[in-house]
Amino acid sequence: MKHFLFVILYSIQLPLLGQLIDNTVSYRNVSADRYFRIHYENDYFSETDEFYTQGINLEFVHPVISKFPLSKLVFGSSSTQVKNGISVEHIGFTPTSIGHNEILYGDRPFAAALFLKTFSIINDTVNSYRLTSILSTGVIGPAAGGEQMQQEIHRWIGDVQPLGWQNQIQNDVILNYQVDIEKNLISFRKYIVVNAKAGGMAGTLYDKAYIGMTFLTGIFESPFKSFISQKRKFQVYIYSEPKINVVGYDATLQGGIFNQTSSYTIGPKNINRLVFQHNFGIVFKIKRMNIEYFQSFLSQEFTTQGTHRWGGIRIGYAF
Repeated sequence: MKHFLFVILYSIQLPLLGQLIDNTVSYRNVSADRYFRIHYENDYFSETDEFYTQGINLEFVHPVISKFPLSKLVFGSSSTQVKNGISVEHIGFTPTSIGHNEILYGDRPFAAALFLKTFSIINDTVNSYRLTSILSTGVIGPAAGGEQMQQEIHRWIGDVQPLGWQNQIQNDVILNYQVDIEKNLISFRKYIVVNAKAGGMAGTLYDKAYIGMTFLTGIFESPFKSFISQKRKFQVYIYSEPKINVVGYDATLQGGIFNQTSSYTIGPKNINRLVFQHNFGIVFKIKRMNIEYFQSFLSQEFTTQGTHRWGGIRIGYAF
């Protein structure tokens, strides 16, 4: 436990500057406009140590964040319910082997990114849709501290020290904007919900669009319902989210937009433009606590890569 807390604290103290952790989708809805949540993802949960190797996100939602300068750059509305939040996120990527100093051509490059996400969630309770906008600002490259973090984790667990990080994607700025819209299609006796989702992101880290569906079943309150009127003290449900990503650019594979000095990247001709992802998990809500466990599957991101799986946990507290 102390090792996990160290990772969290280490992420916070780094200078603020793939897989982006999706903390705003409806099946991760928190029935409050004030909460703190920790997201932790790792391919350890699927017994692998490659590709998307780890993601950490510390999320804070509170009305006061609407006064934060960067919050002026995301959507807001006085006629609908709005949640404003910020989060610090760190993501890391490795090739299939971390036991080689030399570049493994045809494999995934080492990469790490650290950024601040400023976001808003607009909940339209009349038309049953939610609109999310996210501004990400940060850095990709050695300044994100991916090498040091993986070294520390492997030291704690007594695993081999990773080699090859000197070949990682080099420092570049992250400036990305994301917009998602999710619409309720079917609600059956409050125990089954089907939603459609579409969105996209553009900037220096990722350029892509996506469409998908979300399926929820269990005991829960509608995520499109006013969070002020949500009173159910116990909720438990499972979800499934298949989606298709249309990829234009991925800096964790192709290197930064401005800094072209990375020693190894994946060329644009080898990038798979259509990538399938499937997220599924279980959520427990007990009074103010929110607990989630999930698994994700991702198809090939480039021509010489295999498929990938990872898992994660999320723990939140509303106040």
